[in-house]
Parts: sequence; structure tokens; C-alpha cells
Amino acid sequence: MSDTRLDLDLTRSAEWFERAKRVLPGGVSSPVRAFGAVGGVPPVIREARGAHTTDVDGNTYLDFVGSWGPLILGHAHPDVVRAITEAAARGTTYGAPTPGEVQLAERLTGMLPHLEQVRFVSSGTEATMSAIRLARGATRRELLVKFAGCYHGHADHLLVAAGSGLVTFGKPSSAGVPAAFTEKTLVLDLDDEAQLERVFAERGHEIAAVIVEPIPANNGLLVQRPEWHARLRELTAQHGAVLIFDEVINGFRVAAGGAAELLGITPDLATYGKIIGGGLPVGAFGGRADLMGELAPLGGVYQAGTLSGNPVAMAAGLATLDVLEREDAWTRLEALGARLQERLTPLLAAAAEPVELVRVGSIFWLSLQAGPAPRRADAIAATAAERYRGLFHGLLQRGLSIAPSAYEVGFLSLAHEPAHVDTLVDALGELLA
Repeated sequence: MSDTRLDLDLTRSAEWFERAKRVLPGGVSSPVRAFGAVGGVPPVIREARGAHTTDVDGNTYLDFVGSWGPLILGHAHPDVVRAITEAAARGTTYGAPTPGEVQLAERLTGMLPHLEQVRFVSSGTEATMSAIRLARGATRRELLVKFAGCYHGHADHLLVAAGSGLVTFGKPSSAGVPAAFTEKTLVLDLDDEAQLERVFAERGHEIAAVIVEPIPANNGLLVQRPEWHARLRELTAQHGAVLIFDEVINGFRVAAGGAAELLGITPDLATYGKIIGGGLPVGAFGGRADLMGELAPLGGVYQAGTLSGNPVAMAAGLATLDVLEREDAWTRLEALGARLQERLTPLLAAAAEPVELVRVGSIFWLSLQAGPAPRRADAIAATAAERYRGLFHGLLQRGLSIAPSAYEVGFLSLAHEPAHVDTLVDALGELLA
């Protein structure tokens, strides 16, 4: 194949990044953007449209990051931009009830059978934090179970690493988090029914909630076996623990009903973000009406937010869902994902070093190691990050943008065309050859 590398000049991006370091910690507002895992200068983005982003140097990239997932329609979709513009012209925030939040709540509960009621917040972290508080308040229990390799936002009690034993209380994985904040969080392994059964046998009466990414997509794409999901649902129901699906990434991306629909599992509560705000800051949590009735002002579990149900974000979310339903989005996205898999798989099989494509719908990830794709975070090879660095920069030099971390996933959108998928496949073919 011919070499398609660009003469990538990042002079102005480097200047902006140096300027940013003087006023922003590390020069960024979220750590992974600093390119610490891959090295080099992060392109500073000036604008984006459709499937492409353009940096301050004028370089244009075919984008497979999609702002880390929410841009399922692509950048600056005209319907979303129009909805945002019209809503903003009526006022950007009221701190009062609005028709938009009622309409979006009706749409969500109509599309998601397990969602009887919903409350809006401003981020995925807020959604998971609030759902856990609600579960604890409703069950009058304190113990939370989460899984290594699943990320649920940066609330103190969720920044937890597994302890030294097979099943231990978590220990803080960030400075500034007191150990006492994580003492009621138990960290288990994914893909292990025996461990689940043992923990519930010993501590089931103490467990308020189990929170899980039904399709873990924050530490690689760790697709779980149906048997594991089914056993998790059985044990939580049997012991009266609340099962929380963190669908901040999965929701509305892998199916109209999210991972819950795809897996055929009904959670008690679920959290959402990313897509339901059309790219604006928004989150939501919801589930059974009896649980949601424990929230203030009806019940004793307090949760509030001045910008919750923000009218501009609600308008963007409604416009996004309109397009998704009107354009048969999930069929189209699955076709794009299938094309990526069909064209890329033979190239990966012929590569000099082992690599496998892991895909669920429009979410994809490269497993850069021998053997079956990992289902647990501790099964990801330490060498993957170094191999990924070369692939990342090789693609960037060819005008393709993927996440600057070996552990982050890629996303397809309705703005991507079959030719864009082919461009990615061809570029990876060059690099792997």
C-alpha cells in the first residue's frame, strides 16, 4: 500500500498547549487530553463538523473519538445546532421546571421499559453518585459493590482500586480520597460467578447496590458472558440489592434500549449521559418508580442541581433522539461496525504481532495481545500501551483521530460513511504491515 502520511504541522497547537499549562493544571481540563499516555503535542481543536475535526494549525482529522461517545450523530449536526440555538434564544437556564425536561423524560421512559421515572443531572458522575445514594437510602444498607475495570465517574467513593486480596474492601486510587470514603465499597472481578456467589453468601444482607457497566468500555472493551450477567441479576434480586446499570456510554449507542435491551437484563436503576444531551453537559438516572419515590421532595434521599434539566441540554437531547429514531440509526451503525469488522479482521490476522478487534455495535477497541480478547482489566497485557502508542501516532500522521490511550474505545457515528471506515482500515493495514 502507498504511504499516506501527512506533513503534520502542530506549531500553533504547541503554542496553545504551552499557554494552557500556565493557567490549567497540565494544560488540560481532563487528564487524558494531555497525551501523557502516548506522548507528543495534543492538537488543539478549533472546530468540527460531521465526521471531522480541525485544529488551530488547519489540520483536519477523520474523528473516531466523537468527544468520547456522545456525538452519535457526528459533530455539529444541523438539527441539534438548530435546537440549541432556538433554546438558547429563549434563555440558557431558568432554575425552574420546563416543558423540555418533561418531554425528554417522556421520551426516555417510553424507549426504556425499565425506566419508570427519571431525574436529570449535569454529568455522568452526578448520575452514578446519585443512583448509589438512592440505592443506599432505599435499602437502608451501606455496602456498595463495583468491579475492577469499570469506571463510574470521579466521586470519592467510586475512585477505588482493588485491595490486596481476591475480595477486599477497596482502597483509594486517587490522592485526596480518605480511606474512610472507600471502606464501604467492595471491588470484585468481572467474569467470575464463583466470586459473586461467595460474596453474596457472606455479605448479601449488607449490600445496598451493585453498580456495573453492562458493556465495560472505560478500560478496554471488556465484553462479558451472558451467564455472568444473568447470575448477577439473580443474586441481586435474591438478596434485595439494587442492580445499577451504568449506561453513560452504552445507553442509546448499542441499541435503542441500550445494553439492557441488548442483554435482555432489567436493572433496578440505570444511569445515562453522553448521548441524551446531544453533546451538551447532561446526565440522568432512573428506574423503578418505588425507588425513585425515595428522592426528595417525595422521600428522604436528597439530590439537587441548579442546572439539572437545563433547557438547552434538553432541547439538544430531544433533537438527537429524533434523528436517531427517524434515521433507523442502530441499523445503520451496526452496518458500519460490521463493515469495519469484515474488512479489518483479515488484516489483523495477517499482522506480524497479535491484535484483535473487539466490537459491540458502534463501539470498537483493539486488543493488542495474544489469545482471546480480555474480559477483565487485569488480563490486559502491560505491553499493549507501548504498541498502541505507535498505532496512535501513525494514524494521527495519516489524518485519523483515535483516543490517546490504549484503554479507551473508539466510536462510529451517523456522520461516518463506509468510505470513512475503509480509510481507517487502510491506514491500520499500512501500519500493521
